[in-house]
Amino acid sequence: MEKTSAVEGARSPMQMKLGGEMEGNTNTLRTAETFLRLLPVGLCVSALVLMLKNSQQNQYGSVDYTDLGAFKYLVHANGICAGYSLFSAVIAAMPRPSTMPRAWTFFLLDQVLTYIILAAGAVSTEVLYLAEKGNTDTTWSSACGSFGRFCNKVTASVTITFVAVLCYVLLSLISSYKLFTKYDAPAECRPTASIEVAAFPG
Repeated sequence: MEKTSAVEGARSPMQMKLGGEMEGNTNTLRTAETFLRLLPVGLCVSALVLMLKNSQQNQYGSVDYTDLGAFKYLVHANGICAGYSLFSAVIAAMPRPSTMPRAWTFFLLDQVLTYIILAAGAVSTEVLYLAEKGNTDTTWSSACGSFGRFCNKVTASVTITFVAVLCYVLLSLISSYKLFTKYDAPAECRPTASIEVAAFPG
């Protein structure tokens, strides 16, 4: 007991202040990370529901999101990302010390999920562009003139998906920071001992 008190007394006010600031920064980073992991849950679910309920039928025919593979991939990608975001937010909110395996796991999964959701948004954007503009070289006429409501819902779903992509980019940066700050900076190449040079008579 006396030893502990002596150690605490030996700590300078500057050391105690720095320790408090580091703990505060850690709590702030954990709170920001948890929020960023929860936010894509609502975004991905919204984009998923919009696409799942997206179909239109009129005198020109009928169209459904299942008719196009890109939109089905968008639904699956948003579902996977929503589930991962919820699970990772629960893990990130726990006040446990970040170990190296945990940091590597978050880093790798964040990278993979970022590319999955980015690919889903990019492919769906390309299909939506073709539906809006058509392609004269392949005699593919614009479809959004006949199925405007369908295209509007696709646009909303893709836009929400790209907002989720931004959240995942930020998460990737945070997980990268938390991982690579665990590694020590490379030591400077400096001589540890003086080298004695023999003096020869001239």
